[in-house]
Amino acid sequence: MARYTGPKSKVARRFREAIFGKDKALEKKNYGPGQHGNSRRKPKKSEYAVQLAEKQKAKYTYGVLEKQFRNTFKRAAAKKGITGENLLKFLEARLDNAVYRMGIAPTRRGARQLVSHCHILVNGEVVNIPSYQLRPGDVVAVRERSKSLEVITNSVSKVNNRFSWIDWNGNDLSGKFLTYPERSEIPENIKEQLIVELYSK
Repeated sequence: MARYTGPKSKVARRFREAIFGKDKALEKKNYGPGQHGNSRRKPKKSEYAVQLAEKQKAKYTYGVLEKQFRNTFKRAAAKKGITGENLLKFLEARLDNAVYRMGIAPTRRGARQLVSHCHILVNGEVVNIPSYQLRPGDVVAVRERSKSLEVITNSVSKVNNRFSWIDWNGNDLSGKFLTYPERSEIPENIKEQLIVELYSK
């Protein structure tokens, strides 16, 4: 499946947010990329442009392409509750995102690679599908032979914050996905209502 592999700093500068993590380029150049990025004249964006940008930001943040994102939205719309919040909950329940939230990988892109290379177990079975949807009660763990990988040990040692919807066991390098997070617990700065309005047109 195709995946964006271009410069992350350009994307972060486009949205003026560190959506891929701390970025020195964004700190030095807090304006859009390109020759007109630092222009004083800022064209007024249409309602559609604002909504589209918010969707693009969410897609880049979670590393999801259009077709998969649209299918996730359809699932969120079919589920009871607030569609925008359901969308973010399903994105948070992706296996690659859970691996990132647990601190097993320093970035979502790195987490996706660990999953694809069969380093991650779900309920004791190898799962190599980054988009795999976790359910409450599922246990995500590092494969025994992969626990000594430098990228994993370094990442786990640097994590300070944990999340309430994940029960992390540092000794076993495993975590239980307890429940879908509430919107207030998800730290990403995404205006999900704009995405709902875009898809509702």
